[in-house]
Amino acid sequence: MKNWSNIRGALADYVDNNWLRESTLKRRLREETAGMPRSGMQISAHQGQQIGLLAHAVGARRAVEVGTFTGYSSLCIAEALPADGKLWCCDVSLEWTAIARRYWKEAGLDKRIELTVGPALKTLDWLLAQGLADQIDLTFIDANKDDYDAYYERCLKLVRRGGLILIDNVLWGGSVANLADKDGDTQAIRALNAKLRTDERVDLALFAVGDGMTCALKR
Repeated sequence: MKNWSNIRGALADYVDNNWLRESTLKRRLREETAGMPRSGMQISAHQGQQIGLLAHAVGARRAVEVGTFTGYSSLCIAEALPADGKLWCCDVSLEWTAIARRYWKEAGLDKRIELTVGPALKTLDWLLAQGLADQIDLTFIDANKDDYDAYYERCLKLVRRGGLILIDNVLWGGSVANLADKDGDTQAIRALNAKLRTDERVDLALFAVGDGMTCALKR
């Protein structure tokens, strides 16, 4: 088994210089968010670029995001959708998403995005009640870790065959491999990782970007 690449220092600069494509607007959002107390919740620029590419790859027209924060990942998804595409965003914070709304509007993408502020499980259940089961092309899960399994199950109902479910923070800073770590978030992520390993409803891959991102393709 080969080791995973350790990208830092000069090699990280090389990766940024050769692979990263980040607009000035997204860079400004990332820099503004970096000054906030919960800045560690923001995805990396490389991860956002990867999410956008995956949305393009599956021809996404409809997408769902569970956990929006200040809007970096939603910008990456929304700009990958066609002009008549739709992204439903779920978050619990008016403060964080006010920043997201500002950047969505500046990017000219606010018409593609519908934000619901409230518990994500209720929003996902509402989407299912609206007849969107098997109609969504891509979902991105990056919210309360205790509810990761519940988010996954609902997203699996929403996503069409051949659609993608992306799940962030699945390595959780390495804590998932430390069996002595009994933290609730760690155990929730570890349990979902183990479940996905044998879930025959999806094809599975891990992208070693950011804090680890699972990519599950619905069979």
